[in-house]
Amino acid sequence: MPRLSALAALVAVLLLLAHGCGGETHRVGGVDAWAVPPAYKPDVYLRWTRSIHLKLGDSLMFLYPPGQDDAVQVTARAIASCNVSAPLRRLADGNSVFNLSAPGRAYYTSTVPGHCQKGQRLSLDVPTANGTFLPPSADDLVAIAAIAKVPPAAQPTKPLPTLASMDDDEDSGAADRAGSVAVLAAAAALSFALLVFVET
Repeated sequence: MPRLSALAALVAVLLLLAHGCGGETHRVGGVDAWAVPPAYKPDVYLRWTRSIHLKLGDSLMFLYPPGQDDAVQVTARAIASCNVSAPLRRLADGNSVFNLSAPGRAYYTSTVPGHCQKGQRLSLDVPTANGTFLPPSADDLVAIAAIAKVPPAAQPTKPLPTLASMDDDEDSGAADRAGSVAVLAAAAALSFALLVFVET
């Protein structure tokens, strides 16, 4: 019987680890690649940040043509003034992943001249482990206001996104959630098989 209790405890730990072993990976912009927002959708990154639900431990994936753009993490002051001369971190491989490992505001942009000023910038609020948010600093408030000012756009050349296309953006995280469910189901099946094996 002690072996069965130990096995049950091991299975419980494995299930907890499988459930919390990594956060979601969010593709920045949803179906849109990381680039200067198009004239018909100048607020693409503002809309995208409102459509996702971040957790501590999640990751951001920036997709763009390597050699033509990059993704950088910067401070609140840097994003407010689009000063990208001293980024906190720079990735330029075309498939850049930043882990959200600390709560608070996180800011991202591009070092390509003019891209930040044209709206290729992103501000996210990462919650603490218990889901609460840290109060913004004075620099954060300035940065948030600067990012909220969408650059003037030319006349739209394409229609604005419909609700159906916005639902497609939300579906980008469905595969990640399905993967988590599959891991949990596999862990449960393994647990059941181990219990049956131990009892026989």
